[in-house]
Amino acid sequence: MDRIERHPILEVEDKPKVRFYFKGKELLARQGEVITSALFANGIKIFGHHVKDGSPQGLFCANGQCAQCMVIADGIPVKGCMTQVKPGMHIVPCDELPELPPDDRPPEHFEEIETLGTDVLIIGGGPSGITASLELAAYGIDVIIVDDKHILGGKLVLQTHSFFGTVADCYAGTRGIDIAKKLSDEVSKFPNIRVMLNSTAVGCFEDRKIGIVSGEKYLLIKPKRLLVAAGARERALAFPGCDLPGVYGAGAFQTLVNRDLVKAAHRLFVVGGGNVGLIAAYHAIQAGINVVGLVEAMPQVGGYKVHQDKIKRLGVPVWTSHTIKRVDGTDRVESVTIAKVDKRFRPIDGTERTFEADTVLVAVGLNPISELYEQARSFGMKAYCAGDALEIAEASAAIFSGRIAGREIARSLGKACDIPGDWQVRLNILKSKPGKTTSLDVTIPPSKLFPIIRCIQEIPCDPCIHVCPKNMIEMKGDPVLGIPQVVKDECTGCTLCVAACPGLAITLVDLRNDDQAYVTVPLEVNDERVKVGGTVEAVDIDGNFVCKASIEDILERKVYDRTKLVKLRVRPDEAIRIAGLRLQESFDARRSEKTLGDDDYIVCRCERVTAGEIRQLIRSGVRDLNQLKVLRCGMGACGGKTCEPLILQLFQEEGINTEEVVRFTKRPLVAEVTLRVLAGEVSEQRGADKEGNK
Repeated sequence: MDRIERHPILEVEDKPKVRFYFKGKELLARQGEVITSALFANGIKIFGHHVKDGSPQGLFCANGQCAQCMVIADGIPVKGCMTQVKPGMHIVPCDELPELPPDDRPPEHFEEIETLGTDVLIIGGGPSGITASLELAAYGIDVIIVDDKHILGGKLVLQTHSFFGTVADCYAGTRGIDIAKKLSDEVSKFPNIRVMLNSTAVGCFEDRKIGIVSGEKYLLIKPKRLLVAAGARERALAFPGCDLPGVYGAGAFQTLVNRDLVKAAHRLFVVGGGNVGLIAAYHAIQAGINVVGLVEAMPQVGGYKVHQDKIKRLGVPVWTSHTIKRVDGTDRVESVTIAKVDKRFRPIDGTERTFEADTVLVAVGLNPISELYEQARSFGMKAYCAGDALEIAEASAAIFSGRIAGREIARSLGKACDIPGDWQVRLNILKSKPGKTTSLDVTIPPSKLFPIIRCIQEIPCDPCIHVCPKNMIEMKGDPVLGIPQVVKDECTGCTLCVAACPGLAITLVDLRNDDQAYVTVPLEVNDERVKVGGTVEAVDIDGNFVCKASIEDILERKVYDRTKLVKLRVRPDEAIRIAGLRLQESFDARRSEKTLGDDDYIVCRCERVTAGEIRQLIRSGVRDLNQLKVLRCGMGACGGKTCEPLILQLFQEEGINTEEVVRFTKRPLVAEVTLRVLAGEVSEQRGADKEGNK
């Protein structure tokens, strides 16, 4: 089974014990596990075949926004990524159009659709939504949080790494999974915050009510104020083979790996060098997955240098000024071909390299989920936005963004609410892109016991200056965005700074013995070679080999928060260069003989429309995306949310100013809901549950 049995950060607890059936074969799932994760864990990654051309359908968003994971569960078509496995459930692939079960009886039992009132409705239980609710609740304001997942936290629950930012403002130095728990615990302390989990906001209406589907019940909420904190959706990327099972986004990958502890791949290739792509590559290695490489089209990665450094040290090659050219495979990903790009980001012929891989992770940016905010504003509602729904930034910024939004809403409701003048400044700092990079200058102090801080890029991060008991570390320049440096020679060798750095960018060097030196490096990866007395490859900041090093000791303490510290014994002339351990082998490239036409790739995934078909209509004069519906573009489950940006890119490539292009007409409901639920029909199961609860 493709399950993660051991993880350096996450606890692996309950064993699979829920029996279900796929195509008649008995399988096991974990309690509460969704169908797609259970199938992945059992080695099943094709969930059906498309009605148009019989193409295999696999996981794509893992967030309920498309329908590529649709299966037939107990006779009903459902989205596998949003449907939990039930004991005895019978699942079959969704091949072509699903046949609905016969049901000739007229609907009999309806209930009046309930309308709830509240001061503030918050859509999204991620970092910004939660922090906003806490600010509001503190002023005695009634709040309802609606979230479509089974726990609060949003993407925080997928993040095993320690966060950047500031200790004072956004839990810097704390792992995302633990921040989610802290925030959720805070919410539970306020009786005036009501949380509705497994609930989806599907539309905002002219009477200023929001439609909510909670389980199998449809209800309406009429708030005095609305806050949309629904986060962001990942941008797709179109290229030959992009529709093969095994190509999906970082969110889907992290959901499988870090939430559901499923080994989602064996040989992963990452496209995109922003923080999302760099972190996802790191999460893959933590899960025991080989990362073949990472490409970034820009001349340098867009994410933090410390994120890039730590995957390069572990053995992941990073190719900048490169792009993915194609993915090949019969019914799943088998190989990926990359190529160098010119200054206009076009692939350069003759620079192609092909690698064997079974999964391609696309991390090329995010788009705000703001449809409900736009609907609400069009109907004159007093609506607000926070977090990624307002502006794409790091989760640390989303935490602080929610606090500001909460205060703004409280003030609009007449509360004597102060918003400190420096809050916006602090938020802007947390949203900062990586700044300039400086050179590393190491001076050996007289004591010969000292930390080396390889955080040499201006980023918002300050845990290291708070943890040293001797206050040896200060920021050079800005107190948050500056470069940390050692300002005293008073190191006690406590190693707290080595464990506390979110970027794993600090080592402790001991040169007090003239014959041999010791270097203590942080490690958050399980590897059987890392053991006392063992030998490992020590590397520099860029992953270049320095020496073979003997492991003197492995330090594991509660105060290190699951980060291991590995003490290496090396020669004194090698110690200063060592920044980490290389634990992954390299992968060789080969030539690919397969070819596809330039436009033979899918742009509209739901309806399987190619770039060539769309270009033909653009060249014929089409300037309204709704006219592309003749090809069924935008008519699938995602409602054009995935393909619209890709189609606009085709207009640009054809020399058309996208300001001239009419966008898809937005659907009145932003998410799918069955007519039965929307009409308020009481299902037999719900009716039985209500009777049993009387």
